[in-house]
Amino acid sequence: MSTLVNKNSKQAAINWRSAETYFPLRSTSIFALAILLLMPAKAVFADQPNIVLLISDDQAWYGTSVQMHPDYPNSKSDFYQTPNLEELAAQGMRFSSGYAPATVCSPTRASLQTGMSPAKNLWTKAAPTMTEASNYSLVPMPHRRSLRDEEITIAEVLAEAGYTSAHFGKWHIDGGGPEANGYDGGDGNTANQNAWPLDDPENPLDVIGMSHRALDFMRRADESDTPFFVQISYYPLHEEQNTSPETLARVEARERGTVHDNALVSAITEDLDVGVGIIMEGLETLGLEDNTYLIYMGDNGHRDKDNPVRSSSLESQAPLMGAKGNVSEGGIRVPFIIRGPGVASNSWSHEPVVGYDFFPTFAEWAEIEADQLPEGIEGGSLVALLENNGIGEVQRPNEGLVFHFPHFQAGSPQSAIRVGDYKLIKYYEGNRIVLFDLSKDLGERHNLAEQMPVKAAELELRLDRYLASVNAQMPRVNLQFDPQKPTETRTGGQFSRTIPYDPEDDPKHIYFPHLAPLIYPNL
Repeated sequence: MSTLVNKNSKQAAINWRSAETYFPLRSTSIFALAILLLMPAKAVFADQPNIVLLISDDQAWYGTSVQMHPDYPNSKSDFYQTPNLEELAAQGMRFSSGYAPATVCSPTRASLQTGMSPAKNLWTKAAPTMTEASNYSLVPMPHRRSLRDEEITIAEVLAEAGYTSAHFGKWHIDGGGPEANGYDGGDGNTANQNAWPLDDPENPLDVIGMSHRALDFMRRADESDTPFFVQISYYPLHEEQNTSPETLARVEARERGTVHDNALVSAITEDLDVGVGIIMEGLETLGLEDNTYLIYMGDNGHRDKDNPVRSSSLESQAPLMGAKGNVSEGGIRVPFIIRGPGVASNSWSHEPVVGYDFFPTFAEWAEIEADQLPEGIEGGSLVALLENNGIGEVQRPNEGLVFHFPHFQAGSPQSAIRVGDYKLIKYYEGNRIVLFDLSKDLGERHNLAEQMPVKAAELELRLDRYLASVNAQMPRVNLQFDPQKPTETRTGGQFSRTIPYDPEDDPKHIYFPHLAPLIYPNL
């Protein structure tokens, strides 16, 4: 198999490869090669499983009716109902410590395609970079918003092993769209705005339509005896006002929950669950269920507005602190479920895993050797974990997981590192750190930095060294900052508007309540 360390041609990466690509002469005789070429493709690739990756948008770890941790009854919603996801979880493995690579969408999506963390990708935010004129105390460095042509995607790697790939739904990482990055089909170079007009009551946010398009691609691939990788990036929970009226009426008739009470968000969540059910039923109908890995993951944590009590609050009934736009657990820990060959039903894994682990995992499923992967991959394969009832350690080039968000959104610029059960968050505004033992304090309520200064210093050093090693972009002091002037930010989405910056969106205010008023006295 040819080594994918440099990409000379996008087209070459998505075309059917030559016989030498599949069967290197160093290990196969000319006679054996001739026999293999005469064999039906189905026989050649019989052991290669299909892969289907479902991505939700802005969905909390506890934003479905699937309990994501056996010891935490509130790790599922007390209002939303997702019976198809419950069935998927019962058939596969739940990862209680499953993380999105980023706390916002586009960096996560780029990370899934490249197998590298957002810090290394130099892509850490979805919205445009703020400038000095935005009047924040720190100014983030400009970040990119498009895949580069030279980057090798997971679809291009899988093509080397004979896979055909498609991407449906929200792409949101530009670079010419999926078809310019190794995919053979899909919905094109889409982004959030493509969801705005999708208000068909029979097909809310195109959940049903894209699910059927994806199944049609799978059917055609199967008929041609070709293994497939299909990513379906659903638009929900964005644009919840486009939910099905029928679903909304059913939801509004139910009693509200304590943690969740937003009927629109509940309805669009349940519309999304219908799409999951269509995929599950479709795979069974096509006879592909037993040879297909079906994965469900969120792209980042929930929006804080989805909860009646702000999750960045000690009074919140939510199991996790924080939300989309910060690196507290609520911003990065997401639903994470895998079903497929060799995966025990109704099983659990508590090993920390992250979205960019999929890159080497998919490659191993496709029987691609690790030394054939592009340089710089940061994920570790989950195959051994899946085959060992969720027990074991994921082998990555770097110890621990780093989450880097040097921006203002639901809080100030910050980074985090998790090693074992300990997690450190570093807030760059005020240069403060907090430390948690997640095995005892999943909700990140108790800062241990002063009680455990050696552990805090160790993790801070690890974090700083990693960020330096990948040349991560860091915020700089805004010399034009005026604390007496208003600090505002612009929301994204269909109904974008300018709102004042609220430091209390950041969980930091819980640990250092005196800090925000000193920096922003007018708020």
